[in-house]
Amino acid sequence: MLTKQTYEEGKLTLDEYLNRIVFYQERPFHRDEFKSYMYAQSQPYPEMIELVGKLKDQHGLQVAAVSNEGRELTAYRVQQYKLGSVIDFFIASCFVHYRKPDQNIFRIALDIAQVSPERVLYIDDRPLFVEVAQHCLGIEGIIHTDYETTCTTLAGLGLSVKC
Repeated sequence: MLTKQTYEEGKLTLDEYLNRIVFYQERPFHRDEFKSYMYAQSQPYPEMIELVGKLKDQHGLQVAAVSNEGRELTAYRVQQYKLGSVIDFFIASCFVHYRKPDQNIFRIALDIAQVSPERVLYIDDRPLFVEVAQHCLGIEGIIHTDYETTCTTLAGLGLSVKC
């Protein structure tokens, strides 16, 4: 666990992480094969990417992504799924050296966006992360369980889009 946390906080490169976790002994596969496999496990949620784009366009919103992941995987996903077209800025644990649920990562997001907590809606599939944002910083949150429920909840908050 400590090594994964250290990697996600940007204190290890992906190769250093793999040296500790996978390649500390001889393996019947090559490092590049393993990394390709890792990247292949990353799958987009096209309907959610489209929803975020519609919210941004129809309501004139700034969009930030707050995530726990390493630098290489973040860069891969941003490029592979063209996330920069719908997300204005990325507050990834590897860049800011804090991981959710540490409230400091949310404070950094607020600082970068230059908004007060009452002007933010945070969507995450992890209840703990939503709870920390709400209770510690006053950020309203939605626990994402599925696309339809999130669309309905957004509409109830005045952020309707055609889903």
